[in-house]
Amino acid sequence: MKTKPDLSFWKLWNLSFGFFGVQIAYALQSGNVSRIFSTMGADPKSLGYFWILPPLMGMIVQPIVGVASDKTWTRFGRRIPYLIVGALLAVIVMFLLPNAGSLSDSFFIAMALGAVILMLLDTSLNMAMQPFKMMVGDIVNEKQKGLAYALQSFLCNSGQVVGFALPFVMTYIGFSNDATNGVPTSLKMAFYVGALILIACVIYTSVKVKEMPPKEYAEYHGIAEGEGEKKANLLQLLKDAPSNYWRVALVQFFCWAAFQYMWIHSTGAIADTCWNTTDSHSDAYQTAGDWVGIVLAVQALASVLWASLLPSIERKYGLKASYSVSLLIGAVGFLMVPFVHNQWMMFIPYALTGCTWAAMLALPFTIVTNALEGRPHMGTYLGLFNCAICLPQIVAGLINSFVVHMVGSQVNMLFVCCVCLVCGALSVKVIKGQKETV
Repeated sequence: MKTKPDLSFWKLWNLSFGFFGVQIAYALQSGNVSRIFSTMGADPKSLGYFWILPPLMGMIVQPIVGVASDKTWTRFGRRIPYLIVGALLAVIVMFLLPNAGSLSDSFFIAMALGAVILMLLDTSLNMAMQPFKMMVGDIVNEKQKGLAYALQSFLCNSGQVVGFALPFVMTYIGFSNDATNGVPTSLKMAFYVGALILIACVIYTSVKVKEMPPKEYAEYHGIAEGEGEKKANLLQLLKDAPSNYWRVALVQFFCWAAFQYMWIHSTGAIADTCWNTTDSHSDAYQTAGDWVGIVLAVQALASVLWASLLPSIERKYGLKASYSVSLLIGAVGFLMVPFVHNQWMMFIPYALTGCTWAAMLALPFTIVTNALEGRPHMGTYLGLFNCAICLPQIVAGLINSFVVHMVGSQVNMLFVCCVCLVCGALSVKVIKGQKETV
């Protein structure tokens, strides 16, 4: 098997630059879905059901993209065609989502249409996102994968800074933030601008990246001719997956459940603790909604900074130690949120959770792709691994109403996030070191 050559910094950068635009769209979705549906009249306890749709579509779409792209060889590339199609669909749906409430005078029909549009948005974003992870596995050698995923994490979090801040920026430059007649104009404009940035970034990566042709790919991955095109038996692939594939999935379960609850309840929690309101149609609530975007942008900025430190921390203390510590730092952040009543001080706990977010984006895929090195069906494996991200979000959404009832308020849901991350940090212990991995 030939060794993949080292890539220049800018080749690694170009490989993941489109991720910047995709994450702007994801940030707009995760930062504002609860706000949009609350403004449309949804009960806070029912918000979790809307949040089931995005991970459900991710769990369906990403394995399909993985299987299909493993068998796709075109003049435009192997993964890139899926990236382009997903981005184009996402742009269309991003123009529709903030207008869902105006598509029908019936509350129930408007809610149903909003749910369908949200489902389509996440379908397209998953289709656009998965190729970036796969291309790193396809093109980057083992030595540079840590750097490649760190760059991907940097671009991801930079995109999230922009996406989370866009509603606040649109309000600041003069677009109306009044929710009397539905979703504010400022929020709609944020989605429109985000959609345009998304497609521009994806075009850039599509033009700059050249994927390996089939013969070259086989040589660099130690695959016999024709082996990569064999039909993938998903159950057999899962049965043959390396042990770390499953061990990392356990850690992911707790981490993604925590962040699912954060996305669902941050707007309601911060509106309650810092603005003393639970009325989703009040000016104070909409102001809080804009501020949540700024708080999450600070979280993403902290993620960028922590991601830049992770490679050196990992070299000094080991991957497992850096992973565990990153999760515990976020647990402390979530623990602090209910006790913070000043909007500016809210930056501190969310910055701490940003350290966890950086580790969640970079370290699991480093461990998994290293464990899968030399195996065929890399894209299929990574698509299936996405279930470890989606399933915990679905479970968290399904039991959201029950958990909110148990803890009493949206504010107290941040304590639940803390407990989840502590469990995740403890679970890191089961991951095997590289020399132990089988």
